[in-house]
Amino acid sequence: MQPVEIKKDIHWVGAVDWDIRDFHGYSTPKGTTYNAFLIMDEKIALVDTVKKPFLDDLVRNIQKLTSLKKIDYIIVNHVEMDHSGSLPVLIDMIQPEKVICSSMGKKALIEHFHRPDWPYEVVETGQTISLGKKSVQFIEVRMLHWPDSMVTYVPEDQLLLSSDGFGQHWATCERFDDQVDINELLPHAAKYYANILLLYSPLVQKLLANVQKLGLKIDMIAPDHGLIWRSHPDKILGAYDQWSKQVAKNKAVVIYDTMWHSTETMAQSVADGLMEEGLSVKLFNMKVNHRSDVMTELLDSKAVILGSPTLNNGILPSMADIICYMKGLKPANKVAAAFGSYGWSGEAVKIMTEALHEMKFNVVEPGARIQFAPNADSLKGCYELGRKVGMAAKEIVS
Repeated sequence: MQPVEIKKDIHWVGAVDWDIRDFHGYSTPKGTTYNAFLIMDEKIALVDTVKKPFLDDLVRNIQKLTSLKKIDYIIVNHVEMDHSGSLPVLIDMIQPEKVICSSMGKKALIEHFHRPDWPYEVVETGQTISLGKKSVQFIEVRMLHWPDSMVTYVPEDQLLLSSDGFGQHWATCERFDDQVDINELLPHAAKYYANILLLYSPLVQKLLANVQKLGLKIDMIAPDHGLIWRSHPDKILGAYDQWSKQVAKNKAVVIYDTMWHSTETMAQSVADGLMEEGLSVKLFNMKVNHRSDVMTELLDSKAVILGSPTLNNGILPSMADIICYMKGLKPANKVAAAFGSYGWSGEAVKIMTEALHEMKFNVVEPGARIQFAPNADSLKGCYELGRKVGMAAKEIVS
């Protein structure tokens, strides 16, 4: 890929990863990008780097614009290895005057790379460094999504270099939001939020409040993954406000796995009950769906219903997986319930119900249990469970 000027004298110099298909448990069927930015001024600053295997791509892009030795500052917004993996080699090649980071960033860099001798410059929220005609201002965003995280703002260009915020995992030859279909872009952004940032929704609200408090005017948002928001920064800011408030639509997800189709048949009856109450429903069989796609749909759903047969006095492994994943991401403000079939012991519904309570959902009880194969009479209980969840979900104010 070629470097791309995103604002006058500010260039994208990152790399495109067409092949990655898994990002620590998050499916990335369309790859990703590792975005880095070069600010050309009296002082030249490189903002973020790339994953180590893509170092050569970054170096080639920089060298098309300037010599590595002319870079004065390296700004490290985030220490995670997809953004800092190439940093040690680059610092040796560039020998910058300053490595600019947050206080937690310095700590993390030393712990990762064991280089206390680097020329660290620790910055705090609101601090500004002049580059000449342009300046860079910093905002710490601790735990969005690491303790070291910060964002960099260029006030002269109203440009927010937003680190992992507002990104998407999507490999494209295009660099800007207006070069792709916005109706494809926003779902990529929703999946990114649901699987990486949902846990930190209260801190996203704090970030949005800080942006307003500092009076930052934002004309463009350039994240470290995916497309740059050149024409629609208002759309992604509005979406983050809604997602971080966990505003839900009138929809439900039914998540299940099945052994001999009994639990699957139950899932369909639960869905019928939900639809009877006017909810839009999506069914996810965990044999054929990825956990990260399920979480994306759960992001703006009012209700979640879990189903599993009993296996070895427990639940199916695929259901244990999605429950563990959900617990970590902490979705909120959901109505929930559980259902399942069994042969002789039947603990699955109890186990899933307890997990739903642990996630602080409004749990509709009792769940639906059917021994062996369901028939028309026993499926009425599943239908009624769906209706009860649907009625409770309609009480949630969106």
